[in-house]
Amino acid sequence: PGPPAGLTPLLQAIWLALQGQWERAHALAQAGDDRESAWVHAWLHRVEADLPNARYWYGRAGRAAAVDDVRDEGIRIATALLEARGD
Repeated sequence: PGPPAGLTPLLQAIWLALQGQWERAHALAQAGDDRESAWVHAWLHRVEADLPNARYWYGRAGRAAAVDDVRDEGIRIATALLEARGD
């Protein structure tokens, strides 16, 4: 099964990663070249415990590296992306 219809690629990436589909999620995040994509990309590398790579992508996103629960951060990012698009 895939993500719910109507999600942006970054929201799809978060959904997929939370379902354990890291490779598919990473491909979606990697396709973007903006700060939001970098933020999701950073989170994904944190999910896989590649912290040096995650720190690089947090820097590209202009954000401090997160230290809270990985799932909580994913939900926080999704919430911020939904709010940014007015949902």
